[in-house]
Amino acid sequence: MVFIKATFASVFVSLLACATAVEVPNTDYDVIVVGGGPAGLSALSGVSRVRRTALLIDSEEYRNAPTREMHDVIGNDGTPPAAFRTLAREQISKYPTAEFTNETVESIVPFTQGDFSAFTVTDSKGKSYTARKIVLGTGVRDVLPPTPGLQEGWGKGIFWCPWCDGYEHRDQPFGMIGDITDMLGNVLETHTLYTDIIAFVNGSQTADGEARATAKVADWKEQLAAWNTTIDNRTITSIERLEDGGKDREEDGDEQFDKFRLHFTTGEPVERNALIVNFPTVQTSSLPAKMHLDMVGDKINVTSAMRTSQSGVFAIGDANSDGSTNVPHAMFTGKKAAVYVHVEMSREESKSKISKRTGLSHRELEKEAMRAIGDNLDKEWKRAQE
Repeated sequence: MVFIKATFASVFVSLLACATAVEVPNTDYDVIVVGGGPAGLSALSGVSRVRRTALLIDSEEYRNAPTREMHDVIGNDGTPPAAFRTLAREQISKYPTAEFTNETVESIVPFTQGDFSAFTVTDSKGKSYTARKIVLGTGVRDVLPPTPGLQEGWGKGIFWCPWCDGYEHRDQPFGMIGDITDMLGNVLETHTLYTDIIAFVNGSQTADGEARATAKVADWKEQLAAWNTTIDNRTITSIERLEDGGKDREEDGDEQFDKFRLHFTTGEPVERNALIVNFPTVQTSSLPAKMHLDMVGDKINVTSAMRTSQSGVFAIGDANSDGSTNVPHAMFTGKKAAVYVHVEMSREESKSKISKRTGLSHRELEKEAMRAIGDNLDKEWKRAQE
């Protein structure tokens, strides 16, 4: 009888330890990164460097895909985006815990396993994976108007970021396309690159448009005039490419010689060698909406640690709300998220390990178990002997 009670007590001790232990979810991967641009690649590299198991799922949709070259990226100035991604994948592939797959993620659904949440990620082919943490590097998409020639020139002489593409067209005739309220901001960013500047405001120079510009900056007219900026209020009907800067460029230099002819509803066309535009963006992926993440305008709302409103989900790169959209910053957000993801998982693992140590010795636990089950076991034993 004493032996049986001792055996039951040992079993009870084991069950007690299991019942009080905090369990870490058992998933396919520690982390799933969605998006294979600079932000996602940086996040994957970061978690792989500390031997976290991670899968990067890439839809192969990239905002900078039309761009000839990346610039202002230290060590990769002038590198085509596709070449950058290929090299990054090759370098990250040396880490045995990193994996890649090219597919579009259709859903990310949280579930509870043990004491922490985890996620099921399903792609467009119906294949599912599980992970403890999610990093969204899904990016944004520029919403271009249907003006003929605009899409064809996008990223190749027509651009939105002067740091990314402006220097290669320096000192050439330059144009700005957008609402009149955006023109001063464009000039302040580009006047060190260009002196021959025309603002094509597409009919937005109305009484209301000027009032909005004045409400934004009271002396906007004076500032535009100070930088010799001409305003053209005609409506653009098409943009015709005359020269291709990818072919027409300095043999041993970095200057690109694009040329465009802008056509209007009235009057003569105008030629410019480069154009900067101001158009809105939207999320490339529908995942933020499907996951009901908090948004700031068209961006995923994040903390300084890249955390979203959904516990365990991080957002990086152009998709998030931290206010900067360029390759170096995208890589920074990916690395920052990787650090916080790793530490968050480590804290969960530490909590789990500590929870399995009750603070009592095995002998003390047995005594507690004997007291807890002693009477009931005696009764059951007597009943079994009848």
